[in-house]
Amino acid sequence: MTRAREQQICCEDTPYYHCISRVVRKAYLCGFDRTSQQDFEHRRQWVLDRLAVLSEVFCIDICAYAIMSNHYHLVLYINKVQVDALTDLEVIERWRKIYNGPDVVQRYIKGEKLSSALYKLLIETVNKWRDRLEDISWFMRCLNEHIARKANFEDNCKGRFWEGRFKSQALLDEQALLTCMTYVELNPIRAKMAETPEDSEFTSIKQRVEEDSNKRQDKHEQEIKKIALKKFVDEFNLVINAIPFSFQEYLQLVDWAGRVICANKRGSIDANLPPILLRLGIDPEYWIKTMSPKGCHQFSHALGCKELLQSYAKKLHLNWIKGVGFCSKLFPA
Repeated sequence: MTRAREQQICCEDTPYYHCISRVVRKAYLCGFDRTSQQDFEHRRQWVLDRLAVLSEVFCIDICAYAIMSNHYHLVLYINKVQVDALTDLEVIERWRKIYNGPDVVQRYIKGEKLSSALYKLLIETVNKWRDRLEDISWFMRCLNEHIARKANFEDNCKGRFWEGRFKSQALLDEQALLTCMTYVELNPIRAKMAETPEDSEFTSIKQRVEEDSNKRQDKHEQEIKKIALKKFVDEFNLVINAIPFSFQEYLQLVDWAGRVICANKRGSIDANLPPILLRLGIDPEYWIKTMSPKGCHQFSHALGCKELLQSYAKKLHLNWIKGVGFCSKLFPA
């Protein structure tokens, strides 16, 4: 049974969610379409550019992403602390980066004196926008509508571009977050679009590696708008609400998982390659964490340990939720 989006996404359950959108009619989000002999590779940059804008507007952090030929993956974090701390003016400034807003907002921005009725309408509008800034459905809407319009204009056609609404999975604990982020990062490896994670174009791990390399080599970042990725825990500079493991640990984890050959996937990292930290010139100081490479396809609405999945299913009034039987192997007690 299909559940309402507000039941599937709730900060009280978890702030972390895995979202997927796929195109229809055998269309190509990006890449080369052998049927029509058209190259849509440039559309990947459309998605990155839009995500860069939305990451500055919404109080939703991007933990991981991978843009494939006919779909994309996002791991998102609802930053409730950030949205609650915004002033009304900051809410207006953020939302106006993508939408102009009603006349009452325009008049407020110009410094006009508002009547009590108009001021009440302004506050109602601001509160509505504040709710949207932490709403994953609105985040995905602002992303997908923008890409669909550009793609349909380029294809000189009308109609649906995306395969219905986006799919989402709640990531109920740290192990689920680790598993899902790694699964997302390794999509290009499994599809034989890249040989190593650090060479996987249009993925968050490649962006993180480049940013970390620039930092370690003391290079100035180029004046190019990039996606603001959620930070990892840093033992020397603790970040509030950071991803609860270090970047070096994460690199080792992704590299290890990518070497495991999956029967239902086509590619893997060459076992003869040296470890990723050596390839990147980073001193390996951390031990790899244990995880299964079988990935998110064993689950449906949510990922997590057995107890959390059962509790989540009960809240949705489900008698059964996919993954309960598998999670005891994936997330042993």
